Amino acid sequence: MVLDKVNSPDDLKGLTLEELLALAEEIRSEIIRVTAQNGGHLASSLGAVELILALHRVFQSPKDRILFDVGHQAYAHKLITGRKDHFHTLRQEGGLSGFTKVSESEHDAITAGHASTSLAHALGMAIARDLAKEDYHVVAVIGDGALTGGMALAALNKIGELGKRMLIILNDNEMSISENVGALNKYFKELQIRKWVQDAEKLGRSILEHISPKLFGLVDRAKEAAKLILHQENPFYAWGIRYIGPVDGHDLKGLIHILEHLKALEGPTLLHVVTQKGKGYKVAEADPIYWHGPPGFDPKKPEKVSKGYSWSQAFGDAVTELAHLEPRLFVLTPAMREGSGLVRYSLEHPERYLDVGICEDVAVTTAAGMALRGLKPIVAIYSTFLQRAYDQVIHDVAIENLPVVFAIDRAGVVGADGATHHGVFDIAYLRTIPNLQIAAPKDALELRAMLKKALEVGGPVAIRYPRDNVERVPEGTWPEIAWGTWEVLKEGTEVYILAFGKTLRYALEAAGDDPRVGVVNARFLKPLDKERLRALARYKLLTVEDHQRMGGFGSAVLEALNEMGLRAEVRVLGLPDRFLDHGTIPSLHRQAGIDAPGIRKALAEMGVGSLYERA
Repeated sequence: MVLDKVNSPDDLKGLTLEELLALAEEIRSEIIRVTAQNGGHLASSLGAVELILALHRVFQSPKDRILFDVGHQAYAHKLITGRKDHFHTLRQEGGLSGFTKVSESEHDAITAGHASTSLAHALGMAIARDLAKEDYHVVAVIGDGALTGGMALAALNKIGELGKRMLIILNDNEMSISENVGALNKYFKELQIRKWVQDAEKLGRSILEHISPKLFGLVDRAKEAAKLILHQENPFYAWGIRYIGPVDGHDLKGLIHILEHLKALEGPTLLHVVTQKGKGYKVAEADPIYWHGPPGFDPKKPEKVSKGYSWSQAFGDAVTELAHLEPRLFVLTPAMREGSGLVRYSLEHPERYLDVGICEDVAVTTAAGMALRGLKPIVAIYSTFLQRAYDQVIHDVAIENLPVVFAIDRAGVVGADGATHHGVFDIAYLRTIPNLQIAAPKDALELRAMLKKALEVGGPVAIRYPRDNVERVPEGTWPEIAWGTWEVLKEGTEVYILAFGKTLRYALEAAGDDPRVGVVNARFLKPLDKERLRALARYKLLTVEDHQRMGGFGSAVLEALNEMGLRAEVRVLGLPDRFLDHGTIPSLHRQAGIDAPGIRKALAEMGVGSLYERA
């Protein structure tokens, strides 16, 4: 196998084209084999194989910095940069990250997990390079979905202004996770079918096969003559960025040839590369949305696997039905229709659904605009992505106490996606915001009750729920809920476990049938049920949450007790003050001591442990 010969990018330099083509297929087979076992980002990585091989053949990593936006398409990059012997550990606890990670390899230029960050990183590196009078290339690979993100567009504006030497590779596969949206995406689609572009691509390929590097000055001399044509067709011209393409992203020979010549160009250049998501694997080519990040599967007989009924689906079903009851309801998502369970909603209520693309800040402020004019918007967003719209939550929503509901998916640790995706900071960064209320349902029925009531109580409301499955409830079921109240699920005589969100099931398991241990579904964090807390303050209290211990639910309980002048023995369980790596959710909970055994241990340390010690 050719892959056996490749231990670093330098080993690509001596391979023939035939060997490189064979290597591409071996890499695809290895990506399929490992993601079948571990799950992972399959379709996006399959589509970038030839591009990654061409980049490493032409450039000199790690001296030259190759940045992958998001990093989920970089599996081939990992395989050829000294990590193939550990590739089977991908996304496993203690193994390789599913994204690029600076601390994992010197070949990983950035740690990434969120979209649209690579261009600003690249600009910073180019500025640092020139200031230090060093000589290396900076190459940023960004997908067409990520390029429409506000951060990427803002970086493009500054890149064009400063004119630093760098290469931007636009990996255009017409997909991010969901289908791409926005004016720039429409431009890419239109551009690829324009006859003048197709003719120019053919002519350009012919010329490039005979051109010598010294003739590349013709590009700049021809620039002025081409203005009248290109400035009408090409938005990158307005940014001051040289645009080349589109070119075939699976033509390995052609890519190597073009990249060799683009190295000689000064200033910022964008190479538009068209690839096919899921390339080389028929099921992934046919359905790149499902196979973007599938769970484990049989590579010889790949079939869609039911992941069970998730909290995301429970939310999607609830808002779909709720929209029939409330004509002012409007749902927004930042490019996460499938992930947030909104496919059904988008089909049944297309006129009251908006995907803003990878622009979380735009989603929040657009919702604010809707609320100002009488709509009742719900922003469906992952906890990790809401971090990117923190200012908008404060400035555009909370100050004027606008009725915007934040449906916060993937709250808590999320497993194999690791530190960039754990939703473990939202309580701390939201609960300090005036006017904003925070809740966490114990099940799908309570989620429905909270969503319906949130539209009635007004003001900004955040409802957080985990990445997990939940029991399905009958359609049309809308129970009432006493807003701002806790629920005692089990009475106790010595200690009460106050559980917020997903940890409630651990609390019930830990309490068992011990009459000394009570359990409270502390479903509202803000407003906190101070009346119930006052009544419980005469017992020992143990708080538990799937969130950072610092600044979380337990901190809120301690602050409330202090404000009320109450003394109580309180122990707070939560996640430690460090970034948690990737691993299974149960394992991460076990390490943090917030699972049932961890709660039992804490109870024993509080003097309520003899029943467990005998078990």
